Amino acid sequence: MGKIILTGDRPTGRLHIGHYVGSLRRRVELQNSGEFDEIYVFIADAQALTDNIDNPEKVRQNVIEVALDYLSAGLDPAKTTIFIQSQIPELCELSFYYMDLVTVARLQRNPTVKQEMALRGFSDSSDGADNKKGTPVGFFTYPISQAADITAFKANIVPVGEDQEPMIEQTREIVRKFNSVYGEVLVEPEILLPENSACLRLPGTDGKAKMSKSLGNCIYLSDSSEEVWNKVKGMFTDPGHLQVSDPGKVEGNTVFTYLDAFCKPEHFEKFADKFIGKKVCFTFHNLDEVKAQYRAGGLGDMMIKNFLYAVLEDTLAPIRARRAEFEKDIPGVYRMLEEGCKKARAKAAQTLDEVRKAMKINYFDDKELIEQQAQSFGNR
Repeated sequence: MGKIILTGDRPTGRLHIGHYVGSLRRRVELQNSGEFDEIYVFIADAQALTDNIDNPEKVRQNVIEVALDYLSAGLDPAKTTIFIQSQIPELCELSFYYMDLVTVARLQRNPTVKQEMALRGFSDSSDGADNKKGTPVGFFTYPISQAADITAFKANIVPVGEDQEPMIEQTREIVRKFNSVYGEVLVEPEILLPENSACLRLPGTDGKAKMSKSLGNCIYLSDSSEEVWNKVKGMFTDPGHLQVSDPGKVEGNTVFTYLDAFCKPEHFEKFADKFIGKKVCFTFHNLDEVKAQYRAGGLGDMMIKNFLYAVLEDTLAPIRARRAEFEKDIPGVYRMLEEGCKKARAKAAQTLDEVRKAMKINYFDDKELIEQQAQSFGNR
């Protein structure tokens, strides 16, 4: 068994830096490592429709946005198969079969499902007495759909954020159940989390636990330099740090969380003197020194935000430039997606054939079955 990666994103908007540090940056690193036999990254439009069924145009328009974000971040179609979920009908059939392996009670216990239902105002009650919208069945069962996505490509490595751990565990349960009933066909995946703990779940610019498009607290990969600066300027810090001389808290301070996620040693050589050192008459050599000075007092929030802005721009400016080039040939991006879908569908079809054979529903391909029954009925 080779090393196979699968991961993806819902096209409900442009990708933000939470996506980038949570999984996208790692995908590019893994792609370029040369250590993997196959890499699949998909745009989960079918999954996005489960809670946007009344607004298909939103999903439709954002497919190209996510594709552009993928390419500009460094995913290479020559090394990574990029495809659109809805264009692989085999995934629907696999999901249908897997539904028989999972109980309603088990889905209700999935913490990610519960959290996402609450975020969207869906109800899990049978009578709707809580005055919330009823949960669409497709949304409720998306852990099963995700299991189909993963297993269709025999993926054994899934690089995602921390919030997806319960989903990957549910996939493993489906794989174990299927294999115990029908034989060893499916592959059990392992989750690959970001190595940097600050990247597990990047908070919003307002300090809220989740960076979310709907909350308007995102910095997008495609934001202009001015937009990035305006968002950094307004970021949540330590509400008790009123004067430069006041001791400040690093823990729970969004600016420092972002620095933990993005700052590299080389940034101090590039930016410390310009954005911090010259203003406070000394040079920081690493982030630990910055934190120590902030805790002790004497370091203003705007100085830290200046430094964070420079660090973010160091990451985002090349991405922004590459995106501008890809935007010049949108038909070419769609051709790339179409080729990726063809390749992905061939792989998924192969797995589906194995699943149907194991479940003994490959009637027309089972020549032995036909021959046995022909003899049986002929001897009556």
